[in-house]
Amino acid sequence: MNLVLVESPTKAKTISRFLKKSEFKITSSFGHIRDLPKKGLGIDIKNNFKPEYAIPEKAEKTVKELKKLSKDADLIILATDEDREGEAISWHLVSALNLKNKKTQRITFHEITKTAIEKALENPREIDIDLVNAQQARRILDRLVGYKLSPLLWSKIRLGLSAGRVQSVAVRLIVEREDEIKTFKPQEYWEISTLLENKTKDQFPAKLWKENDKLVKKLGIETKKHADKITNLIEKADLNIEKINKKEVSKKPLPPYITSTLQQASNSYLGYSTKQTMRIAQQLYEGIALEKKQATGLITYMRTDSLFLSKEATKEIKDVIKDKFGEKYIPETPRIYKTKSKGAQEAHEAIRPTSAKLDPEYLKQFLDSKQYRLYKLIWNRAVASQMASAKMDSTSIEIKATQKDKKENCWLKASGSIIKFDGYLCLSSNKREDEILPNLEENEKLDLVKINSEQKATQPPARYSEATLVKVLEEHGIGRPSTYAPTISTIQDRGYVEKDDNKKLFPTETGIVVNSLLVKHFDKVVDYEFTAGLEESLDEIAEGKKEWVKVIKDFYEPFIANVKAKDKEIQKADFQKKLDKKCPECGSGLIEKFGRFGKFIACSNYPECKYTEKTSDDKKQEDEIKKQEGGEDGKIICDQCGKEMEVKRGRFGMFIGCTGYPDCKNIKKVENKTGVKCPKCGEDIVEKKSKKGRMFYGCSGYPKCEFALWSKPTGDKCPKCKSLLVLGPKDTVKCSNKECDYKKELELK
Repeated sequence: MNLVLVESPTKAKTISRFLKKSEFKITSSFGHIRDLPKKGLGIDIKNNFKPEYAIPEKAEKTVKELKKLSKDADLIILATDEDREGEAISWHLVSALNLKNKKTQRITFHEITKTAIEKALENPREIDIDLVNAQQARRILDRLVGYKLSPLLWSKIRLGLSAGRVQSVAVRLIVEREDEIKTFKPQEYWEISTLLENKTKDQFPAKLWKENDKLVKKLGIETKKHADKITNLIEKADLNIEKINKKEVSKKPLPPYITSTLQQASNSYLGYSTKQTMRIAQQLYEGIALEKKQATGLITYMRTDSLFLSKEATKEIKDVIKDKFGEKYIPETPRIYKTKSKGAQEAHEAIRPTSAKLDPEYLKQFLDSKQYRLYKLIWNRAVASQMASAKMDSTSIEIKATQKDKKENCWLKASGSIIKFDGYLCLSSNKREDEILPNLEENEKLDLVKINSEQKATQPPARYSEATLVKVLEEHGIGRPSTYAPTISTIQDRGYVEKDDNKKLFPTETGIVVNSLLVKHFDKVVDYEFTAGLEESLDEIAEGKKEWVKVIKDFYEPFIANVKAKDKEIQKADFQKKLDKKCPECGSGLIEKFGRFGKFIACSNYPECKYTEKTSDDKKQEDEIKKQEGGEDGKIICDQCGKEMEVKRGRFGMFIGCTGYPDCKNIKKVENKTGVKCPKCGEDIVEKKSKKGRMFYGCSGYPKCEFALWSKPTGDKCPKCKSLLVLGPKDTVKCSNKECDYKKELELK
C-alpha cells in the first residue's frame, strides 16, 4: 500500500477520486506538524541560527497516527503544495515521521485533476532543500524581528504591542498616506462644459479644451471671473466644427490572474478581503463536490507569480471560445504573457480553471454565492486573456467658438467611441461604453443648448483599500503571494489599522505611535528598499544562489546591536504626556499614557499610587453614550439587578457594565447609531460586526427584524425605487436594492 500525504483533508478527498483505493491511501497532516515553539525564541543564534522545531500539542495525535501509517506503507508520497510553504511541510513530515529516503518520494502539481496527479506520480523528485531554506529563512527572520523588537515596544509604550518585518512596513504605508491626506491643501478650479446641438437636432456634450489656441490645463481656470469671461464668450460665439479625427483603436485583454491581481480584483469588484479571497480560492483549488458528490478541483494553485498558461489549457480555452462565442473571437495566435515579477518562483502557471469547459453558470448549482462569484471572476479573466482584441472607432470633434470682430477664441472638444467588435470585452469586468456621438461633418455650424460653469476642488489622495495596498506592496517588492493576506489581516487584528465606512484602511493612534518609533529608531526595519532587498535575498535562497545563514547573519548582527542601543536611548517618558494636573490621591503629577485599551490618565508615582482616570475624549464619548442610552439624566439602569450601569472600555471598545459586578455580570453593547431608521420596522439602524469581523449595518430590533446592509446608509431614499441609498465606492452613493442600478457622485460640502 502506498501512502499519500497532503496538508488538507479536502485536498485528500479530491485526490482520492483519481487513485485506486486498493493501491493508495490518502491522508492529511492538517497543515504544519512542526514549527518554532510558541514560547521562547526557538532559535539557537550562536549555532548558525539553528531553528529548534517542536510539534504543536494539537498536532501530536496526527503525528502519532501518521507514524503508524508510514511504518506499514510500501512507499510514502509527499504531495503537499508546490510552493515554499508546501515544500517545508513535506520536509517537516520526513523529519517528524523519521521517513527513509528509499521509500519516500516528493510529487508536485498545480491543479488537482486526474491528468496532473498521474503526471506527477510518473515524475517524482527529491525535496527541494533550497525552497525549504527560503521558507526557514523567512520564518526565522520574522521570529527574530518579532521576538527582539516587540519587548522594546512593550517597555517603552505598552504591553501587547508587536513589530513585524513586513507588517510594520504595511503600517508605515498607511500612516504616511494618512499624513498626506491631513496635510493636503485643496486647490479650487473651474470646469466648463456645454451641451451642443447640430442641424438635425442631435445633442452631445463638449468640454472646454483651449483658450486663445492655448491648451487649458485641468487647474488652468482658477477664478470665477476667468470662468465667467470664457462662459460669456462661448454664449455669444459662433460654434463651428473645425476638425473631426477618427481612428480605429484595438484593445488587448489583460493577462490571467496571479495572486496579487486576483486579490485586487476580488476586493474591487466583489468586496472580498484578501484573507477571504484566499480562503475561498483554497476551497476552489482543493475541490468542491459536484455531480454524484464527487470532489473536483476547480482552479489551479492560487499562490503564484507566473502568468504562464500551459498549451493544453490554451487549447481547451480556444475550443470553449469557439463553441461559446464563435471563430471570430479567437486571435490568430495564442496569447503569451511574460511574467514581470523578479521572484516568480511560487508556481508554474497563472490562476485559471482546471477545465475551461466547467462553465460558471453550470457550476452555480454546486457552489455557494461567494465561491460562484470568485470562480466566475477567475474563469472570465482566464478565458478573456485568450480572446481577440476589442476594436472600436474613436472619434474626437474640435469645435471653435469665435465672436465676430474679436481676436479672442475658445475651443471645445467632444470625444466618443463606438465599439465595432467587442472581442474579449464580452467577458470583461470593467466593460464600458464611451459617449456615442451623432453624425457630424467638418465646417458644420452648431447651436449652444446649455453651458455649465462648475467650481471644483482637487481631492486628497485616497486611503488604501486592501486592493490598492496589495498593489503598492507588490510595486515596492514587499512580501510575496503567500504573505499579502496574512499581513493585512495581522495589522488589523493587532489594532494598528482599522477600516472606515468605505472599507478603506486608516491607522489607529496606536499604529501611528508605533510607526513613529520604528521610523525614527529602526529605519531599516521599515525601509521599503531594505525590506524589498530582503525579499530578493529570500528568492535567491530559493534559487540556490545564496546561503540562508549568511542572509540572516547579515541582517541580525546590525539589527540586534541597534535594538540594544535603542533600549537604553529610548525613554518611556517619550511616549507619555505630562499634564498640568496633580493626582488627587497623592499629589504627584498626572500623565497621559498608553494602556491596553487606548490612552488613559494615571499617576506618575505608579506603582506606589494606582490612581487612574479617563481622558477628556473618553469622558466626552462616555457622556454621549450615557445620554444616548440613559435619557435626560444619563443614568443607565441594569435590567437584571436594578443597579446603575457605567460605561467601560474593553478590548473591543466601549461597553456598558453593571456596577454590581461580579455579583451581576450584565453587560450591554454600545451601538453606534447611524441616525437612519429601519425601513421595515422603524427602529434605529446601527453599526455592527459580523462573526468574521466584517462591518455591516443592521436593525437594532434584531432578531425580531433582520434588515441589514453591507454599506452605510445615507438616510436618503432612491429616487427610482424608494429603497435606502448607501455609500458606494469612489465617493458615490448607490441604491441598496440590488435590482436597482441607481448611482451618483457624492455632492461635495
